[in-house]
Amino acid sequence: MPLWDQVRTVFLGPPGVGKGTQAVRFAAQRHLAHIATGDMFRAAIGEGSEVGKKAKSFMTSGNLVPDEIVNELVEWRLQKPDAEAGFVLDGYPRTTNQAEALDQVLAARGHKLDAVILFDVAEDTLVERASSRVVSPRVRNPIQYAFGSTQDRGRLRPLRAALYRRDDDRPEIIRERIRVYREQTESLIALYERHSILRKVPADRPIEALAKELDKIFPKKADAAGHTPGSAELRFLKRVPTQPENTTPTIRSQRTN
Repeated sequence: MPLWDQVRTVFLGPPGVGKGTQAVRFAAQRHLAHIATGDMFRAAIGEGSEVGKKAKSFMTSGNLVPDEIVNELVEWRLQKPDAEAGFVLDGYPRTTNQAEALDQVLAARGHKLDAVILFDVAEDTLVERASSRVVSPRVRNPIQYAFGSTQDRGRLRPLRAALYRRDDDRPEIIRERIRVYREQTESLIALYERHSILRKVPADRPIEALAKELDKIFPKKADAAGHTPGSAELRFLKRVPTQPENTTPTIRSQRTN
């Protein structure tokens, strides 16, 4: 079994499957760049880069950002120093055209994807999970009460008065998002299967168990030598306080879970 100190991977899965939570943990433990599409758009616009300006022109007019601009943004992001040692792409690619563009960008730098992780879960489980999510103004990300850890649920108790559910977490909206996701990614999944780099993980498991499944796919050299990750490495469920509201226009080209 190969041991990994550098990883270049894509986390793929339907909305609400939990890939964002796992991407943050996985990237932090291994000192990889976590590249989420929304963050990438905001960074490019915030820097005033040329590709950021192109994307903003579409976004401010309320139009979807075309594939060629999204691909250019990814190329811009992968040139950053923190991505040289590896990365986790979260929310990209979503189509075969984007996947082929990513392959070309990586090949030009002498790299290729090591694996594509597909978070696999039944639709009914996803609907139940997303319907259980609650939000507080005091934390950045939605918290899945029923599927979170005991510590996660404990952190919710002082926030109960401020908790609410998002309008787009209604079952009928969730099912429509899943339908669109499957329509977009069916050929993409088939492409990665043909390339023999698709790895499926059962995403109906608790957060900690799913994290262990990912570590089995990419065992670290340090772990093989007997290193036990410290508590700082494992505190991936800690919620980050809400940052001041970002004034960047709403991103309509991609959606992360």
